[in-house]
Amino acid sequence: MTLKVTRRIALQAVLVTGTAACTRGPDLKSFSSPAESVGGIFAHGVASGDPGPDSVVIWSRVSLPENSSPARVNWEVAADAEFVEMIDRGETETRAANDWTVKVLLNKLAPGGSYYYRFRFGEIYSPVGRTKTLPADAIDHARFAVVSCSNYAFGYFNVYDLIARGDDFDAVIHLGDYIYEHGPNGYGGETGARIGRDHQPMQEIITLDAYRARHAQYKADPSSQAVHAAHPFIMIWDDHETSNNSWKAGADNHDETTEGSWDERRRAGLQAYYEWMPVRDPEPGKAREALFNAYSYGDLLTITAIETRLMARSKQLNLNEIAPTLKTSEDLARFKSETLWHESREMLGATQLAFLERTLRESVSKKQPWQLIANQVLMAKVIAPDLRPHVDEDDLIVLEALWDQARSFVETSALGLPSNLDAWDGYPAARERFYDIVKKTDADGLVVLTGDTHTWWANDLTAKDGTKIGVELGVHAVTSPSEYEASFLGGKGADYSLLTNQFNKDVRYLSGDDRGYIDLYVTPKKATARYIAVDTIEDRTYNAFTKATFKIARTDKRAKFTGAGNLSLKERFLFG
Repeated sequence: MTLKVTRRIALQAVLVTGTAACTRGPDLKSFSSPAESVGGIFAHGVASGDPGPDSVVIWSRVSLPENSSPARVNWEVAADAEFVEMIDRGETETRAANDWTVKVLLNKLAPGGSYYYRFRFGEIYSPVGRTKTLPADAIDHARFAVVSCSNYAFGYFNVYDLIARGDDFDAVIHLGDYIYEHGPNGYGGETGARIGRDHQPMQEIITLDAYRARHAQYKADPSSQAVHAAHPFIMIWDDHETSNNSWKAGADNHDETTEGSWDERRRAGLQAYYEWMPVRDPEPGKAREALFNAYSYGDLLTITAIETRLMARSKQLNLNEIAPTLKTSEDLARFKSETLWHESREMLGATQLAFLERTLRESVSKKQPWQLIANQVLMAKVIAPDLRPHVDEDDLIVLEALWDQARSFVETSALGLPSNLDAWDGYPAARERFYDIVKKTDADGLVVLTGDTHTWWANDLTAKDGTKIGVELGVHAVTSPSEYEASFLGGKGADYSLLTNQFNKDVRYLSGDDRGYIDLYVTPKKATARYIAVDTIEDRTYNAFTKATFKIARTDKRAKFTGAGNLSLKERFLFG
């Protein structure tokens, strides 16, 4: 069954032949990701991240028996890969209490510099990593690789391998879901068993030891090691670093009656995260949940990385609970005004909003043309199209096996409610507070970078009063699947993608096919986002290609899309 096209009648002649196929241009190239990891005493490779103008965090781990004495590890940083022009060196200690991880904050570096680093344990050297500091002066461009959602069980990290091959990224921006918490019977378990990538440990992770072991598995992956050694990371977490659909006091995938205290599980997840990631530890007195920061790139842009999960987020609304109460139009209006739009529904919190306002003001005062937001969940308004004419009982049975709220979602899709209540759409008053700060600070180069959905998006951002705020670039996953990809739901996923695109004016481009990353190239006058995709994650040999390209400029006091490329005819019509 194909979903019927009922909107944008002028486009029907173009669209009736089916949904948009992926576009694979002449830049198609073939690669093979590495099959073997580093191994040995430095079995988890090296990494760097959280850069400043004169500093950056470097990371590694030594593989020692649990009952070993504290170990001394040497580190070196140089201006060249042969370590002839030495910049700094030192020694640090690691022990079982921090899972033998080694993290050093280098702070004698120059702005805008490229550096090489390595570790030594006894006579054994780690692999060499390359990193960069933030530029402080005038620059003519910056380039980033934007990624999200790297589920080990769903496939090989070919996307990481592809990014590692690039030599001129200033940083990799990872938008969260770096690890996943599920066991072999959970999300991705069936695929992992089929392709030989079972999650370790073979259980849902709840304890500190389990979170550490899961991080160790991800860092042992050879493509993960390659990308971390090649580029510094700017990182935020999403939900799966702790548990699915987490919020400040719980998570959808946590049952306190059978899995214990949420506070203890969250603490375990965060401790392992800070141990295993190249990020600065929290300042004294600052909560571990408060992982938000700003990164200024000379006179060009500021990246503000926000936290939308554990610090302030209110509990998500549940469609299964909502649907039975919406029997009349008055019920619907009351729900929207008194529940969905209630001012108490929070995402960022007052402390983070104040930080966001300061960073945007500083960016504008420096006359930086661009303000980038590293953001976890979809920000644009996306209303679910009416699916009732297109989904029968057999379809619902399939859907419910994948998602327990599917029936309620289909039944309520005629009511004009958001398609995803875990996204900013479930917190519209909080989103307006975010938009109000953008307006107040005159930040007219706003580009929001979003992960979480395992789907490609190019969206306009529009406030409730109709004010245009900026644009949103949504990246697909490194491996996780999309409900919008053509093969999903018995071949209906791409039809749902098309219907959603048609139904929502702010959605300019939407595709669930082909995992990949965003290659974001920013100059003072424009930004270019190339959606780079791979054709498989179930084999180490893969083809890479440009799936879509979008150009953005600052026009009429806002960032806006000014052009698109590598789109099919249908996609170009929908882009507008």
